[in-house]
Amino acid sequence: MLTSILKSLKPDIIVEMLEMAVAFENWNKVMERADMLYQCVQSIHEERQEYRSKGVPTPYIHTERPLVYYYGFSHLMRGIAQQKLGEVDQARACIDQYADLGWMEDLDEGGMQVIQEFRHKAQVNRYALEIEAGQVELLEEFVNFLLEHPEEGLAGLKVITEAAVRHRWQIDRVLQVFEDQMQGDGREMDSLNNDDVYHYCYQRALYEQWMGRSQKAVEFILQAIMLADKLGMDRYFIRCTALLESLREEATVDQIGRYRAFMEGIGQERI
Repeated sequence: MLTSILKSLKPDIIVEMLEMAVAFENWNKVMERADMLYQCVQSIHEERQEYRSKGVPTPYIHTERPLVYYYGFSHLMRGIAQQKLGEVDQARACIDQYADLGWMEDLDEGGMQVIQEFRHKAQVNRYALEIEAGQVELLEEFVNFLLEHPEEGLAGLKVITEAAVRHRWQIDRVLQVFEDQMQGDGREMDSLNNDDVYHYCYQRALYEQWMGRSQKAVEFILQAIMLADKLGMDRYFIRCTALLESLREEATVDQIGRYRAFMEGIGQERI
């Protein structure tokens, strides 16, 4: 991309564009935007180095976060996209990139904190990448890591459940450990991030369906449908209703009644 164009872009605007592409699960667009963000901050960094080498003040460019954040975020987003596209080796390389951002010079306290945060994200995402790739021997180690870092618990549990569905692992014991932990610290699913809860509930429904516990699967898909509606994500909603319809014959009368009441309520809201 031309330097003149890069200088006209704002890193925070590109971050917003990236987040939108992630929300729509457009992974090719995510990679395109991640590369744009990297080139943008690289242009800013090189310009600052040039001015410093001449001993003159660097031009002021407003950013909401330290410059090192945008380097880390560009590699993080590209890595997520490549992981979703099945490009595991490339995703590993991206994790290595944002795990080590200490090469940036003149970092203040805020910049050092950003480096630590990305180092932590790299540790979490290395586990997630290998678990999703089928490395079941790392499962216990990942569970112990998540128990030590409860703020990562739900996102990690989503990864484990999705991997269990894909690789046909039985993880009832793992699920019970996390349920016990959440009850122990007084947290409820409703109080956590809706997007993560949605993905967990959807994957958990698939897991329960595979395990032959259809009515339990229906309970989780009902939760996922309500969250999809709350999030305003039509594709999530369609995905959930398709799964529930496939389970309709095994659902209880009460479950079907709640499903119908919810759908009727949505229908009235949209009239």
